[in-house]
Amino acid sequence: MYSPIQRASKYLYYYITAKNGKGHGVHSPFVFDFIQHVLNDDRYFYAYQPIENVRKFMLNDTRVLSVEDFATGSRTGVTNQRTVSYFAKSALKSVKFGQLLFRIIDHYAPEYLLELGTSLGITSAYLAMANPSATLTTMEGSTAIAAVAKENFQKLGIKNIRLIEGDFDHTLPAWLENKPIIDFALIDINLRYASTIHYFYQLLDHTHEYSMLIFDHIHGSAEMEKAWDEIQQHPVVTLTIDLFFIGIVFFRKEFKVKQHLAIRF
Repeated sequence: MYSPIQRASKYLYYYITAKNGKGHGVHSPFVFDFIQHVLNDDRYFYAYQPIENVRKFMLNDTRVLSVEDFATGSRTGVTNQRTVSYFAKSALKSVKFGQLLFRIIDHYAPEYLLELGTSLGITSAYLAMANPSATLTTMEGSTAIAAVAKENFQKLGIKNIRLIEGDFDHTLPAWLENKPIIDFALIDINLRYASTIHYFYQLLDHTHEYSMLIFDHIHGSAEMEKAWDEIQQHPVVTLTIDLFFIGIVFFRKEFKVKQHLAIRF
C-alpha cells in the first residue's frame, strides 16, 4: 500500500494530467455524455438523505464487532474487535463516490448487479436504490459486518439485495456456477494484484458488450496499478475511465480504438 505522501504525489499527477471534468477536449460522444449526465449531474436524488442518515447513525454506533474474516471483505485488513463507528469511518465509500455510483446505475439502468465487498452496506444501498427493479448480489467475508449491513438494508426498506457471506474464493465460484449475467460489478476488496486479476478473469466470462466493471483504489498500491494496467490492456476492454479512486471498465464494440481516459472528479 502506498504511503500518504506517495498517494498525494500520485493524486497531484492525476489532477494535472487528467482531462477536464467539464468535458472540454473530450471527443467521444459516449464519454462526453458520461461527464455531462453522470459525473456532473447535480440533482439531489430521493435516496441520498435516507442513506446518509444511516451512515450518520453508524458513525456514532459504539457496538463492538468481532470480525473473523474482514481481510477478504474490505480494504483495511483489520481482523480483530472494533466498533461499528470505526468501520464506518475507515471502510465506507465517501458520500461523493457513493452518490456517483447511484448516478451510474440510474443513468445506464443495469439489471444484474454484483458487489464484492459489502462492508456495512452503504454502497450497496446506493446501488440497489438507484434501480429498484434491478437485482444486486453483494458478497461480504465477515459475518459480523454482514449482520450490520442487513440491519441497514432493513432500515432503508431495500428488497432487491441478496447478501452472500463467506470467503470470496468459495462464494464467488459457487455463485458463478449458475452462469449469471453481470451487467455491472463493483470490486471493492483489497489492494492485491493477484486477487484483483483473478476476480477480473472470473467475472469476464459473465459480462457482455454493455457490461461495466468498477475497480476500487486503482492507485492505492503498486500492485493495484499493475492490475489496472493489465485490465486496460485486455483485448476485450475498449474504454477505461480513471477517476483516481476508482476505475471504470467498458467493453462496448462501438469504440473501434482503445481509449484510456483520466478525468478529473
